[in-house]
Amino acid sequence: MISYIEGKVHRFDRSTETVVINAGGVGYQIVVPQFVMSALSARPVIVGDELALEVYYHVTDRQPKPVLVGFQRGHERAFFEQLIQVEGLGPVRAAKAMIFSVSTIAQAIEAEDLRVLQRMPGIGARAAQKMIATLKGKVIETAMLRDEGYDAPVQPVVGAGTGRDEAIEVLVNLGYRQPEAERDVDEALSANPELVGAPEELIREIFKAQAIAG
Repeated sequence: MISYIEGKVHRFDRSTETVVINAGGVGYQIVVPQFVMSALSARPVIVGDELALEVYYHVTDRQPKPVLVGFQRGHERAFFEQLIQVEGLGPVRAAKAMIFSVSTIAQAIEAEDLRVLQRMPGIGARAAQKMIATLKGKVIETAMLRDEGYDAPVQPVVGAGTGRDEAIEVLVNLGYRQPEAERDVDEALSANPELVGAPEELIREIFKAQAIAG
């Protein structure tokens, strides 16, 4: 299985959102989601440049021709692998839908923001609802990333402050009102004081509690 390709750019086609990389004398055609293509174009990448991509390799009996989907970072590929677990959302459809960064999509899923999800090409109301039903609570770490700059270092949304403050800010970014975020975080900390220094675990516990209550 191919998981990483590094070589020289042989072809860079924004119209078809594909890149061909010459690696060891073999040309690999790679489908590149729009958010990745935008980042590569901003550098810019030109023919002859060295380029390395994390790759998702897909082939099945029904689709014997391999499909390679490329990303700049491992966490982007990991999120893509979660995304294609959604019923009816195969690799090609998912790649074409990803016009936003993975953190933007993950935030929309965690916040149940159908408006944002339905702005993705090929994603209607039913598909958006399936994305939320399948992935909510599972993409918290991705939602906490700041990757809208694409080429900027990927860091937590907040780099300073207490775990309580970080958790509250993340919930507000996900669409919670400030008082609701503070209440939910304080309730979670009251039940699990040891999570004060672990905002990701804290948010996970909040979502678990809400799922049980719902």
